[in-house]
Amino acid sequence: MTAGREFAGGYEYMNEQTNRNRIIIKTSIIGIVSNAILAGFKAVIGTATNSIAIVMDALNNLSDALSSIITIVGTRLAGKAPDRHHPLGHGRYEDLTAMVIAVIVLYAGITAFQESMKNILSPETPSYSNVSLIIVGAAVAVKLLLGRYVKSVGTKINSESLIASGSDALFDSIISISTLVAAGIYIVSGVSLEAYLGALIAVFIIKAGIDMLRENISKILGERADSRLTKEIKDTILEIDGISGAYDLLLHSYGPNTVIGEVHIEVPDTFTAATIDEMTRQIQEKVYNKYGIAIATVGVYSMNTTDDKALRIKSDITRLVMSEEFVLQMHGFYLDEEKMLMLFDIIVDFDAPDRMQVRDNILNKIKSKYPEYEVKITIDLDVSD
Repeated sequence: MTAGREFAGGYEYMNEQTNRNRIIIKTSIIGIVSNAILAGFKAVIGTATNSIAIVMDALNNLSDALSSIITIVGTRLAGKAPDRHHPLGHGRYEDLTAMVIAVIVLYAGITAFQESMKNILSPETPSYSNVSLIIVGAAVAVKLLLGRYVKSVGTKINSESLIASGSDALFDSIISISTLVAAGIYIVSGVSLEAYLGALIAVFIIKAGIDMLRENISKILGERADSRLTKEIKDTILEIDGISGAYDLLLHSYGPNTVIGEVHIEVPDTFTAATIDEMTRQIQEKVYNKYGIAIATVGVYSMNTTDDKALRIKSDITRLVMSEEFVLQMHGFYLDEEKMLMLFDIIVDFDAPDRMQVRDNILNKIKSKYPEYEVKITIDLDVSD
């Protein structure tokens, strides 16, 4: 079974996804039940003590329960099998779910800030009791444990929506802690700081919501792959006999555990199609078994190995190219003496004002030194380290 087939429909992969989805749903149900109970207690206490902060806290618990419901819906949608219209599955629903939760966090922060400002402008005198404070304190402990649990499970199984839900719960526990602090200050000094602390914490929650939203948008747009991961994958490919270079590694994420890759390899010009075919299959198998990534496409660069003149020219061209500002890498050099053709690729820094001009500068320098050759330079994107 090739990596592509295993990735798309292998029993092992499907079982892992099923178990992962069960964990997400189970964790989310725990969150829903816990938040619903906490919301009920806090609503009663907040109304009885005339505390706007506790009432707001109850509403935040309801928003957390909503986050967990959205997580379950997103997990169900993401777990749908691939079909004709979505052959790589529906895993990106999880990223969209995390975005929705980030919006909920942002909305909760804005709402908390608005309510706090209202209370600053039109203050109401709170009335705390020992029982109410003990219950709120217990609720804080439960919320902290719940938030840490949900976030740790999300990190363990690579679920952005659970991580977002856990973060949301932790933010709400901070609001609850501020309520207790404000209550303590009021009992000791008679000064009510509930609204001021609420406004301050709301600002931090708004910032956190914006950061979460920005992070998830970045993932959906397509982020640069992790540097350590790409270097390890290239090293794994280079372990295969006969491969002298691995370049242009590009990873496409279609969900938490759904990654498709493509890469270029450099091999001797004496290799047959059969040899290269065997190498391609080895790459797919090794990378998938080690990293769970399906390499769908393997491009091939032919490398001069029998022509000493070609090797000398390559060395000279390499020095010339790498001396040009903004050039990060040159690879895939091949010299065809029969056709008087010189081929290679370059990677140009994104900071270059004009990437085409960089290529043209190199082309002109080579033409002046080797006028007898036709030179073709391809600009590759700087997609991985």
